Amino acid sequence: MIRQPRYSKEEFARRGDEIYESQVRSQVEARNYGKIVAIDIETGAFEVADSLITSTDRFYKRYPNAQPWIIRIGHRAVYRFGSRSLKKSIF
Repeated sequence: MIRQPRYSKEEFARRGDEIYESQVRSQVEARNYGKIVAIDIETGAFEVADSLITSTDRFYKRYPNAQPWIIRIGHRAVYRFGSRSLKKSIF
């Protein structure tokens, strides 16, 4: 099955970030730091896993027509290129 995006890249990112911040973050961040979360940008449904592949595989099994936004919990992006995490320093 080939999935086609239903939103522009900008709208996709805006929706994904908004849902993560307003609905998902408070439910997942404390105990899942560094894991991957896939979020449906239309319904807010989500799946948390240790890897991108596991997260999206589980997600598509549950929601085959979803439009998932993927984020690494506690980070600005899924993959890190020398950036710092969003976790607050204790120092």
